[in-house]
Amino acid sequence: MSLNLYDYNYKITRADREKLHGHEGFLIWFTGLSGSGKSTLANAVETQLHKMNISTFTLDGDNVRQGINKDLGFSPQDRSENIRRIGEIAKLMVDAGVVTLAAFISPYIKDRHAIKTVVGNGKVIEVYVNTSLEECERRDVKGLYKKAREGKIKEMTGISSPYEAPISPDLEIVTDHQSVETSVALILEFIIQKLKKGI
Repeated sequence: MSLNLYDYNYKITRADREKLHGHEGFLIWFTGLSGSGKSTLANAVETQLHKMNISTFTLDGDNVRQGINKDLGFSPQDRSENIRRIGEIAKLMVDAGVVTLAAFISPYIKDRHAIKTVVGNGKVIEVYVNTSLEECERRDVKGLYKKAREGKIKEMTGISSPYEAPISPDLEIVTDHQSVETSVALILEFIIQKLKKGI
């Protein structure tokens, strides 16, 4: 089948779209344990970027699994396929010139590395939301850790399934004893420098 597929080169390029937006498109990838604060931070960062007239879109793990990835489970293979699909979606968003935020546990280093390959070098900011397992369990926003400890969830990252922490993330946010406001300020400071370089 792939032998019969060809790229169609459209006249409007990524550079044209970025010029229209007034900034470059890139991907901000939030990774960390369930309950670490990925979605909270992505939501707060996007809100601030929106106030700055930056074109944004957020992809969230739970939301995506209710739509395009609703056919996937939580086996290692399905987790990798989940992230692979998100990477392809994110690439399209970045090509559209949009600052794209993605909040996904994304437990495997190889899958996060693949995202960088798909989206493109220099187009991905990896934000490691480094929250201890103890703190995530204390928060247990969705009640998942309780269910995992009771044996009701068999593939729980950090409990019965591994999480491979980033070795050299672009930005590491330790949230155990840090407010959301402080974390957001640190992320925005990093992002704004990239936006300035891209204009």
